[in-house]
Amino acid sequence: MRRLGSLLAATAAVLSMTALAQAAETANIWVRADGSNFMPQIVEAFNKSHENQIKLDIIPNAEIVPKYATSVAGGTAPDGLSLDLIYTPAFAAAGQLEDITDWAKSLPYFSQLSPAHVKTGTYKDRIYGLPFSADSSVLIWNKKLFKQAGLDPEKGPTNWAEIEADAEKVNALGGDIKGFYFSGACGGCNIFTFTPLVWASGGEILSEDGSKAMLTDPKLREAIDFYRSMVKKGLVPEGAQTDNGANFFAAFAGGNIGIAPSGAFAIGALNTQYKDIDYGVTFLPGKDGGWSSFAGGDNFVVTKGTKKLDVLKEFLDYAYSLEGQTLLASRGSLPVRGDIADAALKNLDPRYKIAAEAMAKGRTPYSVVFNDIINSANGPWAQMISEVFFGDDVDGSIQNAQETMQSIIDQGAGK
Repeated sequence: MRRLGSLLAATAAVLSMTALAQAAETANIWVRADGSNFMPQIVEAFNKSHENQIKLDIIPNAEIVPKYATSVAGGTAPDGLSLDLIYTPAFAAAGQLEDITDWAKSLPYFSQLSPAHVKTGTYKDRIYGLPFSADSSVLIWNKKLFKQAGLDPEKGPTNWAEIEADAEKVNALGGDIKGFYFSGACGGCNIFTFTPLVWASGGEILSEDGSKAMLTDPKLREAIDFYRSMVKKGLVPEGAQTDNGANFFAAFAGGNIGIAPSGAFAIGALNTQYKDIDYGVTFLPGKDGGWSSFAGGDNFVVTKGTKKLDVLKEFLDYAYSLEGQTLLASRGSLPVRGDIADAALKNLDPRYKIAAEAMAKGRTPYSVVFNDIINSANGPWAQMISEVFFGDDVDGSIQNAQETMQSIIDQGAGK
């Protein structure tokens, strides 16, 4: 009888293990190539510690949006994906994403999730995307050049006048050294780093709900004039005029630029690839002080109708844990949970804390036609940016962009 009992127990154990193995499921997720420095690591850590598994595909940045749209239409879409947060409203409006409102609001830390991400993940008061990865726009300066120019290398500029004055002193060092840099022909770069200068000064470029273009805001014109002044004084390299973003980070990394608006990603890149550059990080200031930031990164979204929702929830729960947030932070993605951000950043470069604060209070323009009005190289924002910093007809460029942007917005709303 004892032998029979042992046999039955062993059989039950085998059957139980078999059932567990059969119950385990695999969900497929996509991430854009920008996430290749952190997504493989978080997926690997999840797969090692969970029965359910994640299969990851990394898609080139320029391909992920059209490829996802095509895959949804063809019924071959992944179960979920890490999607640039600015595109979440458009896919939600198209009815391609799963409504995850009830689950999102049931999370005990929901109120601690990045507000900018949650806002862009919301469409008509329902939630279709939750924060996954995060970046923020900040201002960086070269401490070595500041010291050579007679400036305090530990003190970054706190308003526009200080930026320009510091840039002039660095510029006076001569040679290949220039005081300031920005990518003059890059719409995406400037929405990320130039717009916060406008926000911090009390201006807007879009209404809160994305229904009104506001490019004629006087504060935007003041910010444009600020950049134009530095260009006119020769503080900005001539190559900036045609830079479509290729040198957005590389120019500062070269060691000859005093001040540049950039992103939190620059901290990791400078620390690992350009260790000889001593640099500082501060907030993007308003004309007379204060500061703002563009909250960038990805939302995690779920394809409508997926059968693997429970697996995706389990994965996101892990990503939101202290272990997950710490792992993501160690790979360059800022924490998206405010209540554990300090703990996740505890052992990292303290400059990340400035970037994390910027992200937590950062903003992201909301629009269901964001790509058409902002990111597209032929869109009104990109066209305006390429003209106003270096051209002659600033008012005409602004007015033309205002009218074109409003027209696109109205068409997107079916007006």
